[in-house]
Amino acid sequence: MQSYRSQLIALTAVWFAALVASGWAPYDRATWLMEVAPALIALPILWASAKRFPLTTLALVLIGFHGLVLMLGGAFTYARVPIGFTVQDWFDLARNPYDRFGHFIQGFVPAIVLRELLVRLGGLRGGLLLTTLVLASCLAVSATYELIEFGAAMALGQGADEFLGTQGDPWDTQWDMLMCVIGAACALLLLTRLHDRQLDTLAG
Repeated sequence: MQSYRSQLIALTAVWFAALVASGWAPYDRATWLMEVAPALIALPILWASAKRFPLTTLALVLIGFHGLVLMLGGAFTYARVPIGFTVQDWFDLARNPYDRFGHFIQGFVPAIVLRELLVRLGGLRGGLLLTTLVLASCLAVSATYELIEFGAAMALGQGADEFLGTQGDPWDTQWDMLMCVIGAACALLLLTRLHDRQLDTLAG
């Protein structure tokens, strides 16, 4: 428990520093707030559940990384993240790919977190059912986020363009959900064995 608390303290410190840097002079303050909101919601939940439901180190590290992705996207808006322009130039892409990367991570990270919840709270262990539920849950999370973006667009009108980050792509919503599912599948393929070992250690 003490080790998990130390990890949470480290995550909080890193996120606090990143939030200050990200929010110092963001491209658009309202967009920044909407983009970093998931991290601001997740942190108190992690602390509130720390004693009764500590996560594996893998899940916590992934959550920490996801928060940093959100904060970088919030600072510049996803369509203007500098490293995205660099990658765009390298591969001669039609648009800044950071938004696609963000939605890939939106599947990659929740896949492990949701897998952990299903294993520890739902009693599932490996197999096709667990994999299917994780992928379906990640797709549901992505679809929900797209509906939130739709609501923001309806409420804010033209002012929601930075939050949506479509960059003129009429299929942006579909691409976002596809990247999320691909990210979730990659996480399951690459990290399942490591995650299972950490779950066994946590249970022991």
